[in-house]
Amino acid sequence: MANQMKESPKLLRKLAGKDSCCIFRLPQSIVEINKEAYRPRIVSIGPYHYGNKDLNMIQEHKWRFLNDLITRSRKTLGEFMNMMVSMDKEIRESYSESIDQFSAKELAKMMVLDGVFLIELFRKVGKLVNTHQDDPIFRMVWVSPFLMRDLLKIENQIPFFVLQKLFDASSTNIDTRPLRALILEFFNYLVDRQQEVLHKYENQEGKHLLDFFRKSFIKNENENHVASRAIVEKSNHPASLKLIPPATKLVIAGVKFKANPQAESFLDIKFQNGLLLIPQINMDDFYSSFFLNCVAFEQCYSHCSKDITTYVVFMGCLMNTSTDVGLLSEKKIIENYFGTDKEIAKFFKNVGKDVAFDTRNNYLIGLFSELNSYCKNGWHVGFAGFKHTYFSSPWAAISALAASMLLILAALQTFFTIFPTHK
Repeated sequence: MANQMKESPKLLRKLAGKDSCCIFRLPQSIVEINKEAYRPRIVSIGPYHYGNKDLNMIQEHKWRFLNDLITRSRKTLGEFMNMMVSMDKEIRESYSESIDQFSAKELAKMMVLDGVFLIELFRKVGKLVNTHQDDPIFRMVWVSPFLMRDLLKIENQIPFFVLQKLFDASSTNIDTRPLRALILEFFNYLVDRQQEVLHKYENQEGKHLLDFFRKSFIKNENENHVASRAIVEKSNHPASLKLIPPATKLVIAGVKFKANPQAESFLDIKFQNGLLLIPQINMDDFYSSFFLNCVAFEQCYSHCSKDITTYVVFMGCLMNTSTDVGLLSEKKIIENYFGTDKEIAKFFKNVGKDVAFDTRNNYLIGLFSELNSYCKNGWHVGFAGFKHTYFSSPWAAISALAASMLLILAALQTFFTIFPTHK
């Protein structure tokens, strides 16, 4: 017992709560949501999945990429290794789980091999360096989607400062664009944002690839939260969040839904005068994996905003059933490449289940408050109910008008019967 008390924790280091610790081995409670979403499928990056035989196929290509870089940059492998050894302490502090099973030399080799693979991948996709026309990583169509998902998995990361160091050290006159721009361009093959949007985030910081890409969807965090709290204070409602009804019930309460395909980020949700404006999103395997890993990161890392978690909780509120999903699909808010409407509703329920969610400080607290206030207004609900009952379809509207005319004619007939006109 005495020895056990003296031993330092290995599965979750005692300093894992520091700002520098940002790459986490996930607890079982999170992994159970979707085991496959957090495990790399074709490439291992970093120490957590190092040596997995199922990932050896891409591992062999890392050496090829490293050879390309060394040949072009005219630096030796030893020079790159020494750079990583000099950062050994900072690299180890980035991981929540002890990686003491790797010596300084072994860890440096891993960082060089994985880091160079990534920066060369970004350079090749960005057309800064030539690729062989038969390179299987680029020619085999199934590789890219799996690769992009793997590179944004929380357990499959290396520190961003490692990538930046290797990129700077290997730069030549071909590097006409910074590393961050190349990363955004790489993932834009799946996300497809305008170039002017990407340019805004080229100087964005990030702890690793997942965090950097996550932040590229988030505007100024402080501005978002201050604006939301100002709305709450103006509305005289307590600054604590009450969850909203699902989409079908909001419609009955008079809320209108509209897609905003021009929004810079899926986080840009707005509500004004009964209109809920939600950016269009393509629900597919990439976004589902990205959401799961972002929420997991935000749950584990206390030094970041929880904006993706807030978004997922909000969408989970809207999509309680397949009928709700169908309504949002009809409005072109959801483009479904994921599965059935029921599967999308289940996905958002599961992702938002049991997450730590700040009800007093999140970027949508003002919107939640405004929506709930709108739904409490009896006039909105009554008028919406009237429209839903009598004007939900052309035939219903015609029937309602015909009935109204009959009532008017009956009233006129009664009036003239009681008060006949005299010539």
